[in-house]
Amino acid sequence: MKPSFRAILLTAVLLAPLAAAHAQQVADPRVADIVRAGKVRVGMHLPQFVKDPATGEIHGNGTGAVIEPVSRSLAARLGVRLELVGNPSPPALIECLDSDACDVGFLRFVPSRVNDVGYTAPYIIVPFTFMVPAVSAIRSAADVDKPGIRIAAVRSHASTLALKRIVKTAEIIEVEIPDQAFELVKAGRADAWASPRPPLLEYQPKLSGARVLDDHYGANRQAMAVPKARADRLEYISAFVEEAKASGLVQRAIDAVGERGIEVAPAGVPMATGSVAAPAHK
Repeated sequence: MKPSFRAILLTAVLLAPLAAAHAQQVADPRVADIVRAGKVRVGMHLPQFVKDPATGEIHGNGTGAVIEPVSRSLAARLGVRLELVGNPSPPALIECLDSDACDVGFLRFVPSRVNDVGYTAPYIIVPFTFMVPAVSAIRSAADVDKPGIRIAAVRSHASTLALKRIVKTAEIIEVEIPDQAFELVKAGRADAWASPRPPLLEYQPKLSGARVLDDHYGANRQAMAVPKARADRLEYISAFVEEAKASGLVQRAIDAVGERGIEVAPAGVPMATGSVAAPAHK
């Protein structure tokens, strides 16, 4: 049976916005090459993803789980399909961008990398803070750096490196893995454990009355990145990131994956160097 004129008209009305959006992207020279290719290749790096051993497909893992819905929204905005590209490390992801094997990527903001990639403002932050036992008098991050205070921290982690830059009087006890840091606090051999907030929240129920502080002394800022030479693409992707934060998309993605301790980054504007200018946090 032939479709009625009413059905044809309704279909046309429903598809018109999609066609208009697609036409708008084609007309936008900043992303015209991606639209012509029919796909956007989004780079991730370990441990942001896991690979399905049967299919070879990759999916977001941990904080990286937020990447998938954000990436799908970008693909929908461009009117193309999404291709997630796994990389073994951040340097490998930077090479993927540089060699044009990735169109965009998700990468922690590190000032030294602004010479290698163009950064958007952060889309999420993972705060660095402290867990303290129930009897502790420590109430804020400012209370930790005092004589006699012992802070457990995982060696070489970004949160530990940030801690070393600000601690003047407290003692930092470095360990190899989070379990060891937790055991030091549990046994009373450390007064606080410095770490990103998500693992602290995971360990907190294992120590009765333990508290994870509300404020923080630093943060892992996760941003999107593009090839350094593509300032035009950076402008487009930066606008997308700000819209994703303002519309609630990033918060919904965080809520959907159930990753506690992650926060939506505040509004920020990329600087000419590729670094970011964003409001300070408490």
